[in-house]
Amino acid sequence: MTTLDLPPAAAPSTGPDAVEAAREPLPERKVKLGGITREDVLTMAGAFVGSLGLDWVLYERVLPFSGALGFLLCWYLLFLVGYYALGRLQWGALPVRERLVSVLAWSSGLLVVALIVEQIGYVTTRGLDAAQHLNFFTESMERTAALSPITSGGALHAIVGSLEQIALGTLFAVPLGIAAAVFMSEVGGRLARPVRTLIEAMTALPSIVAGLFILGIVILTFGFDKSGFAASLALTVMMMPIVTRAAEVVIRLVPGTLREASYALGGSQWRTVWNVVLPTARRGLVTAVVLGMARGIGETSPVLLTSGFTSRFNGDPFSGAQISLPLYVWNYVKQPYPDMIARAFAAALTLMVVVLILFVTARVLGGRGPGQLTRGQKRRIERGARAAAAARPARAAVATRTARPAAAARLARTEAVIVAGEH
Repeated sequence: MTTLDLPPAAAPSTGPDAVEAAREPLPERKVKLGGITREDVLTMAGAFVGSLGLDWVLYERVLPFSGALGFLLCWYLLFLVGYYALGRLQWGALPVRERLVSVLAWSSGLLVVALIVEQIGYVTTRGLDAAQHLNFFTESMERTAALSPITSGGALHAIVGSLEQIALGTLFAVPLGIAAAVFMSEVGGRLARPVRTLIEAMTALPSIVAGLFILGIVILTFGFDKSGFAASLALTVMMMPIVTRAAEVVIRLVPGTLREASYALGGSQWRTVWNVVLPTARRGLVTAVVLGMARGIGETSPVLLTSGFTSRFNGDPFSGAQISLPLYVWNYVKQPYPDMIARAFAAALTLMVVVLILFVTARVLGGRGPGQLTRGQKRRIERGARAAAAARPARAAVATRTARPAAAARLARTEAVIVAGEH
């Protein structure tokens, strides 16, 4: 019998080298957070194609359903289910849930962007025939009939009316809204809760109720005529709660340490609010104002009941009927004439451009963060520094000339005291 010489089994090392080896840290392993891998792309593509095929089979062969909207909704739901099922075959429960939430967030964002692009494209396509002519922005509808060509008439009176009404509404709503927000967040007291309840109730107020309120109080009770001013009051009722709620949230986000520092330096509550709280919350307050303007500029019901309708140009919001862009669209889009409908869509496109300009302006005005200086303030500081640097040698010379006689007088007095002591 032949004996095979086998190598002895390696005994576990228990010496100092083994202890040192055990103490050495394991090599670091980089973990990639986020990003898209090839497995993610293939899994999403498989779920996309598989859900499309299953949706087609269900809609065309099995279920008695029809319609593009239902098809797309069912496809989306099947895609989510398929993506989760395919993901569970590869990853754990937690990574699958994380990826599923990411897919939901991205798809929701893309859906919103697609809807916005679709709406803008549709309005632009329908209103481009009228908006491409210059007369649409330079003429009113005073001399334009229903069958007049597209090169006649425009929406100048509606554009001016909308700008004047939203300007007056902003002038009335912004001070009241910010003052109410400061009262609720900084002053408080027993009346803060009723005021907050009233603001919340006004936020959910239907726009037609605001128009009826101004119609009943200002026009019927006090006898004012329908005008742009009355329409701006109705818009104020709609804008003020939006501005108040947004401003209150922004003011509450200001750190309390800034208020405490102002009080520690001897500032009163009014000076603290005016010089510390409101400048710190400037960007948020600008956003609140823009939200209020966006709510008011597109309202039709309050303007319909309070401003009246006219095809003439009226630049005076305090006298006579004055039309706005939403009312212009509402009046002409329902007419059975293609050119009138094109003018209505062109007015809607103009309204979207006006809203875009307002948002860009608000972004520019509120672009500086808290504590940042404006260009004018920086220039004034630089001019003051240069003036101080230029005046420093002159002040030093004057101080030197003044100090020499004083030093000589002190030396003479000292010598006199010494001589008197010696005698």
